[in-house]
This record gives sequence, structure tokens and C-alpha cells, in this order.
Amino acid sequence: MAFLRNCWYVAAWDHEVGKDDLFRRTLLNEALMFFRDTAGLPHALLDRCPHRFAPLSKGTHTGDCVRCPYHGLEFDASGACVHNPHGNGVIPKAAVVRAYPTVERYSVIWVWMGDKDKADPDLIPDFSCMDPARNYVGKRYLHVHANYVLETDNILDLSHIEFLHPGTLGSPGVKQAVTKVEQQGNQVTIYRSTSNDRMSPFLYDAMGLPQGIAVDRWFDVRWNTPACMLLDAGATPTGQPREHNPEAPMFPHLFSPETGSSTHYWYATTMARSVGPHAEAIVESIVAGAKQPFELEDLPMLEAQQAAIGDRDFWAMNPVLLATDAGAIRARRVLDKLIAEEQACAAPVLAPDL
Repeated sequence: MAFLRNCWYVAAWDHEVGKDDLFRRTLLNEALMFFRDTAGLPHALLDRCPHRFAPLSKGTHTGDCVRCPYHGLEFDASGACVHNPHGNGVIPKAAVVRAYPTVERYSVIWVWMGDKDKADPDLIPDFSCMDPARNYVGKRYLHVHANYVLETDNILDLSHIEFLHPGTLGSPGVKQAVTKVEQQGNQVTIYRSTSNDRMSPFLYDAMGLPQGIAVDRWFDVRWNTPACMLLDAGATPTGQPREHNPEAPMFPHLFSPETGSSTHYWYATTMARSVGPHAEAIVESIVAGAKQPFELEDLPMLEAQQAAIGDRDFWAMNPVLLATDAGAIRARRVLDKLIAEEQACAAPVLAPDL
């Protein structure tokens, strides 16, 4: 399976890589090893020593370097071998490990899997709602045995919540939701709203609304390549105007492919610290309540989808398309186009026949 290379992928929550850790994670079929230097900055190397291909993640963290567990070669954050304990200590020119540009931002460690000279941190999408200095952030991680684009489909087409999550996220009005899709450059946003709707008890509590009243709901999802989404979801009593509230909860959903059929999934609930210290408990309550729909309902459905699809190409299977698919299909088209353009640029130039 082809992946988009020149973009920022989520690699880990910030807390997943401790100051003394050698943390292994596979992304895009490549095993990476993450560690922090003495200044606390994260770095990523290919998790494979160039000598006998031992995993560096099984080695030793030596401050700003990593020592291979097999023969003791040491590598710095750039991937260069800086110490050879054998013979006269001469370091072979080929003793270099691939290093990946890495940035820590918004509670997340991001990694660039493509050309290093294109790794501009300004291309990281805006998830400032996860800035721990300004917001409470409740975080969770799931490992899913399904393709990451199926996960994108799942969040961009929330018409499924009425049927798959009737006791938690769903409501009877979702199938009649008014939807609109916008695209700005390579960013896709889908707006979905219902009126005179009824929600589950869980959602009334989460939104601080009286149980059982009629509500107008909205579910707006912003998608950025390759599979990073920010969900703005809320409700007001029916007929009351929806107003932008910078202190309202936000719901990031971040996906990175492990392989063509498995995905890393980070999701969060965030709320501004300016709401007050009680907001931290609200955030944790909401993100804990998401366990039922995300882990026990979405996850088995997506894994069942993947099992049914197998290794077949999604488009080659001629999927039936519904009106509710508009956002997900737009995002798929953008991603497919970017991958095709990247592969075309990387294709070797053949000499003309003489």
C-alpha cells in the first residue's frame, strides 16, 4: 500500500516517550525508535543498527545518544555513529542510521516520514486546543486492526452514530441531518446539524443540559492530511442560537498507519483552563465515557470491515455511495491525489530510446 510521505504524522502522545526511554513504534511499515536528549527534545531513528540490524530500541539510552545492544556502536540524534568500541575505533562511513525530523507540539510528538528538506513545522495542523498550558487534555490511545482511511471515513461520516451508538452518541435525528462540505486547499471540513433532536442521557450530562429537552445539535469535523481530525460537537436547546464558545470541549481524533491494515489511534477531549479547575474532571468524565462507543462499538466494526475488505483496493470494490459519504469521499480524493503526485515526482526518469 502506498502512503503519503511528505506530511507530519502523529507518532505518540508526549508522555509516551519518557526522558530515559527508548520507545519503539511502527509507522508506515517502518519500525522507528524514539528517545529524548538531555534537553528533553524528542528524536526518531530507524530502529535498526546498520551493522547487524539489531533493534536499537533494545539498547541503552546514553544521554544524547543510543548504544546498540549487540556490539555497542553508539549513534547520536542525527543518526551518525559517534563511537565504535572495536579495534582502533575507526567509524565506517556507512555506519549511519536514518533519522526522521521530529517536533513536539500540542501534547503530541509528530514525525516526518518523507524528504527531510521538506519538513516544515509550520505544516503541522492547528491542534492548539491540546496545548496543555492553556487547556485540560484527556488522552487515550487505541491500536486498531484496520486501515487508517477507514478510521477517517468513520469520523467524517457521523451518520453512523444513530445506528452503531444508539445508547451513547446517537440520536433519532442524525439521519435527517443537514450537511455541507467545504474544501480549502487540502483541508476538508464537513458541517452536520440536526434540529429538535433528543440525545442519550450521557450526552445531556456531558453538555450540561437538562435531561430530555429538545436540542439542536452540530457535528463539525475538520480533516487534515493524512488523517488528523478535529471534531467540534455540541447542542443547544432547540431554537436557541449557536454561538462560538472558545471554552467549549473539543474532540481531536488522530490516526497514523502502522501498516496497510493496522492503525494507531489517539483521541482526546479538551477544555480551556479558564473554565476553572472543575473542567479537568469534566474532560476526564467525557473521555472515559467514550470508551463504550470507541472501543466496544467502533473498534470491532472497523476491524470487521477490514476483515471483509482484506487486501482488495477500496475503489476496485465499487462501494455504494450515499449522500452522507460526501466529506469522507472528498478527503479520500484529496489523499489519493497527493499520493499519486508524490509518487509521480519520485518516479525515475527514463532515458529516451535511441
